Amino acid sequence: MKLARQLGITPLPKSITRALSPVKRFRALGFPFRAPSTPRGVEPVHELSTTGARYDTSWARRTPARMARAAIVDGPMRLAVSALAAPERRGADRLLDLKGPAIFAANHHSHLDTPLMLTSIPEPWRHKIVVGAAADYFFSTRFVSALSSLTIGAIPIERTKVGRRSADLAAELLDDGWSLLLFPEGGRSPDGWGQPFRGGAAYLARRCGVPVIPVHIEGTGRILRKGKSMPRPSTTSVTIGSPIRPTDAENANRFAARIEAEIAALADEASSNWYQARTRAHAGNTPSLTGPSAGSWRRSWALGDRSRRAKTRARRWPDI
Repeated sequence: MKLARQLGITPLPKSITRALSPVKRFRALGFPFRAPSTPRGVEPVHELSTTGARYDTSWARRTPARMARAAIVDGPMRLAVSALAAPERRGADRLLDLKGPAIFAANHHSHLDTPLMLTSIPEPWRHKIVVGAAADYFFSTRFVSALSSLTIGAIPIERTKVGRRSADLAAELLDDGWSLLLFPEGGRSPDGWGQPFRGGAAYLARRCGVPVIPVHIEGTGRILRKGKSMPRPSTTSVTIGSPIRPTDAENANRFAARIEAEIAALADEASSNWYQARTRAHAGNTPSLTGPSAGSWRRSWALGDRSRRAKTRARRWPDI
């Protein structure tokens, strides 16, 4: 009580303080024993969130974290991908003449897509690449944010709106020599068909003057599709396309459409062969990634049960 009077704090009546616990008595004293209240008419100051799009990932690109991530990618991640997905990789020879950073753009069906891509992208890009990940999912808490940043080199990307902070961070990393892995669909496929591509990869390619490398992933939806929690081993394929750059006449939207068309041609190549796929692409007859514009039953029927047509394989040691 004496201390409260010395500080100019009006003490509470004894009848009230006797009924309060020691902790409640302490809190009842008010400022400076607790945070001051905000005066009326003044907008309270809100603390900025340190998760989501505002999470600082710079520590994950320092040498100790990069060494740890390289050990994870080339060790347990590669073993897990080989055991679950038995990937067939082709097209890496199309990058032999490419120098410097690039944007790898791939279709998206499963959470397995990121580990599959990180273990399939050839050197020298594999260990100097960041992954554009959904800020609301991979950066929801500080623990999840730190885990995503360390294991896959994720940076937060806002997928519900155009985020200047996300775009500036990605552009800064590309200018510094880092490559970028993006899934232009913005999320995993809900039904096995592709979704329309967004313009983020196209915009960053134009802004930073780097090429886009289209990549088609097939089979991950059979292993761990959206809504499932337990993986089922199957086979997959990763087809890497030739680097493409926007022309002077292409804006971000037109270039995004061309990226989607290139990945659709790679999907056609994976299911047939290079010559037939390029012939259909030249004639404008490449099958669409997004499937028919029809009801869900019609789309499901057109997609077919791919899990039954998947190649079977005997249990064996992973080919790493």
